Amino acid sequence: AWAALDEAVAQQALALRDTPRFRQASLDADLGFPAGAEQFSCALGMPINEQQTPALMRLLLRSLISASASTKAAKNHCRRPRPFMLNGQPVCTPGDEPHLRGSGSYPSGHTTIGWTWALLLSEIAPERSTALLERGRNYGHSRLVCNVHWYSDIKQGRFLGSGTFARLQSDPVYQADMAAATAELAAAR
Repeated sequence: AWAALDEAVAQQALALRDTPRFRQASLDADLGFPAGAEQFSCALGMPINEQQTPALMRLLLRSLISASASTKAAKNHCRRPRPFMLNGQPVCTPGDEPHLRGSGSYPSGHTTIGWTWALLLSEIAPERSTALLERGRNYGHSRLVCNVHWYSDIKQGRFLGSGTFARLQSDPVYQADMAAATAELAAAR
């Protein structure tokens, strides 16, 4: 039943090719720093960049590293083929295809990172949490639109993002980064 749901969602996502949603998914594929973090500026309601929010950038980079690491063991163990490998349809970032072929689909690392960011930004700016959480959800769903992840990969990525965020709460370095980013955002506003 889960495989059938994955297939059905993948087919729906393929219908979004050449739409504004597809173009956004292509942008969301760039996890390079700082481009990936800057994708959350609109939801936060202010720019996220090295000039105006260096403490926040440091926090997002460190959490990216933690979130990415949380998916590695499962990806290497499961080695699940990605949708484009089975359906023969193109991806939104053809240049990434060789790397994607060598990396397991389950769970979604982009979703894990995006959801971790959405949660920590919501903690810093609770008044923007609805927009931030929606952005985090859409960030993960972009991987469906790009034809590189299955729906179950996305769901598991959100679970891992939540786990990463929870684990970071007890890390003294994270706590210091969070305090600095919170003060920085308050001052910027």
